Amino acid sequence: MASLNIYSMVLLVVVTVALAPMAAVAGDPDILTDFVPPPALGGPVNITGDYFTFTGFRATVPAPPAPTAFAISKASMAEFPALNGQSVSYARLTFPAGTVNPTHTHPRASELLLVIDGALSVGFIDTTGKLYTKDLVAGDMFVFPKGLVHYQSNQGPNLAVALSGFGSASAGTVSVPVTVFGTGIDDVVLAKSFKTDVATVQKLKAALTPPKKN
Repeated sequence: MASLNIYSMVLLVVVTVALAPMAAVAGDPDILTDFVPPPALGGPVNITGDYFTFTGFRATVPAPPAPTAFAISKASMAEFPALNGQSVSYARLTFPAGTVNPTHTHPRASELLLVIDGALSVGFIDTTGKLYTKDLVAGDMFVFPKGLVHYQSNQGPNLAVALSGFGSASAGTVSVPVTVFGTGIDDVVLAKSFKTDVATVQKLKAALTPPKKN
């Protein structure tokens, strides 16, 4: 019985950490060269301006037909290798009416969001549990501090579009709903943590557990 109690306590701590804003987060390391060329290119001598150019957002200018769900296009180190070591990345976020970018964190970077079309309601929670919210319109900017839980929501009837800059080439994204309900944490632990019943937890898990890869 004692070992079961310890096991439950450990899992509860995991849930608490996943839900709480992270006070200790890491950032990109400094590099000792101007940039970091991939070994496959054989060094700077073989690099041209093409390496430092990203064209992945061309499909969004002019705006394509509006999606039916929240959509994000990224220009991080994974999509744009020239960002390696530069401590910066970018994303374009598209919000059809009534959609939301669910609560999440970026463990390695702050986020600076610029609304370029429509309106968004945004917010984040600090390490004391205080919620900061703001309604934004086109031309407004909002900063989400590094590692804190935050969200963006389009509560209006029209499409909203925003651009986000990150202080890391690989900011990382930790989805709070998926992390808590989609990663196999024991149903009883979650039910007690959220003061609900196991049946409710199982419904949430069914909706949020990522599909198994073949």
